[in-house]
Amino acid sequence: MLLEAPVLTGRAVTLRRLATDDVEALTLAAAESRTHFGLSVVPSSLEEMQRYIEKYLLQQSQGRRVPFATIWHGRIVGTTSFIDPQIWDWPSGAAHQRADRPDTVEIGSTWLASSAQRTGCNTEAKLLMLEHAFERWQTHSVSFKTDERNERSRRAIERLGARFDGIRRADMPAADGTVRNSAYYSIVATEWPTIKQRLQQLMNR
Repeated sequence: MLLEAPVLTGRAVTLRRLATDDVEALTLAAAESRTHFGLSVVPSSLEEMQRYIEKYLLQQSQGRRVPFATIWHGRIVGTTSFIDPQIWDWPSGAAHQRADRPDTVEIGSTWLASSAQRTGCNTEAKLLMLEHAFERWQTHSVSFKTDERNERSRRAIERLGARFDGIRRADMPAADGTVRNSAYYSIVATEWPTIKQRLQQLMNR
């Protein structure tokens, strides 16, 4: 299923389709500090960033990803994506059957420049994405996953209100070259109104 990347605009954050022209700005953002990137895939050179962007745009053309550049106060500070949008195979005649939008999707491949970390940037970006997933696409769930060892990432996911689903062992290659166990989290549609209200309250502080 091919999905166009929407432009999602908030107070200080805009998410728009990742583009090849973002190479230099993203490389500069990633170079601010690499202290917290040990368990995350974040390119460090122009060449690596070029390949990173090309890979994600190819995956978008294959219907596997919707990649965004994260713009905070007018400058590019990182990336994030909708990943693996799925249309479920419902029983014949099921009322929920649709073909134009996903039943479930993952949010991931998120990283931010050091200057945008520990700010409201990630909260606002995730609020925009969750609003789009649950209210525009009307998904039944949104999932998140991260390296089991990445406590910083896990706490950020939990602060969004996502529920811990469990650990999938030997799930995928880790950023440090080891075999990764992944911690999985999710939000389901019935939880979204309460979580949205809480995230809006956080944004208003």
